[in-house]
Formats: sequence, C-alpha cells, structure tokens
Amino acid sequence: MEISMPPPQIYVEKTLAIIKPDIVDKEEEIQDIILRSGFTIVQRRKLHLSPEQCSNFYVEQYGKMFFPNLTAYMSSGPLVAMILARHKAISYWLELLGPNNSLVAKETHPDSLRAIYGTDDLRNALHGSNDFAAAEREIRFMFPEVIIEPIPIGQAAKDYLNLHIMPTLLEGLTELCKQKPADPLIWLADWLLKNNPNKPKLCHHPIVEEPY
Repeated sequence: MEISMPPPQIYVEKTLAIIKPDIVDKEEEIQDIILRSGFTIVQRRKLHLSPEQCSNFYVEQYGKMFFPNLTAYMSSGPLVAMILARHKAISYWLELLGPNNSLVAKETHPDSLRAIYGTDDLRNALHGSNDFAAAEREIRFMFPEVIIEPIPIGQAAKDYLNLHIMPTLLEGLTELCKQKPADPLIWLADWLLKNNPNKPKLCHHPIVEEPY
C-alpha cells in the first residue's frame, strides 16, 4: 500500500533588522547573537540617515508625540541595517528583541536584546519589522536594489518548475544515467553548475560595507 505524502514546501522568510545609532559599537556581538539564533544575514549596510529620511521610514508613527524625538534619535549617527532570513524570521526576530520599551523588557524579558542593550522607551537599541507587509516595505526602503519576489505556490509553483527547472534537470539526469559516476550527487551538482542556462545578472554579496 502506497502512502501519499504531501510535497515538501520550503519557505524562507525575511525581515529587516536595525542596530540603532547609540549601540553601533556593539554590532559585532549582536551579529554573533543573530547568527547563533539561526538567522542568515542576507545583506548588510551601514548608513547615516537624515531626519527627513527617518521621517519617511517611520511614516506610520507620524503625528505621535514621540515622533520628533524618534527621528532625531535615529538620525543622530550611523546605523546598521540588515536583511535577516530564516523560517518565521519576523516572529523569531521580534521574540529575540523583546518589548518595545527597554525598561519593560528589563522587567519582563531580561534576556531579550532590548533588555540587554536598550536604555528606555525611545532608545530601545534595535528595530524589527512588525509583519510581512512592514518587512517588505522596510527592506525596499533600506535596500532599494533588492528584488523581493512573491514565492509561487500550487499550480504557479508547478508551472515555474516545469518551465525553468525540469528541462535542465532532466537533461542532467539523462546524462547522469549515461555516465554512471561513482558519486552521482557530486557529479550532478557539478553538471548543473556547468550547464546552468540562467546566467546571473546581479553580483550579490551577503555582506556589503557602504560608506556613510
């Protein structure tokens, strides 16, 4: 009797993380915590935003009493923006950060990053996107050159595989059967690298240092 198993689904979520100006000197140890927590740092840049740019980034907070202090704080020096990726990246990063108010975090979540590195309700050390829509908008703001594509599912995923993956993969598997190498997985990996029909158009470096 055959057991029908659902096809595996791979989904890697991305979120935006910001090391705020007052703790940029802690960047190395914070990145170490990020990596040890299962995240991949897809891209990184160091930049100094103007008050106007900070106002645009925090546009959803416009009109609130703390808004002027927030933009002044965020434009007070260089910050580090990072795209983080892992399964459920948004919720895991927010959990690692702890409550927005660092004073509350110190009481209720003493092991959280804001409890460790934050000062008060405004200077809370780090930023994380609140949801998928915010993550997409904020990543585009900080990394305008990044391409954010929707992940195909269902019939769209099957069409994508049939059009872009299967022809090359079948050709490689056919050649694999002819060659019968000792290590078929290594052979196929090498063959796919040599016969990739999709030539990359962008030179992507995981970590990019930019002047500010």
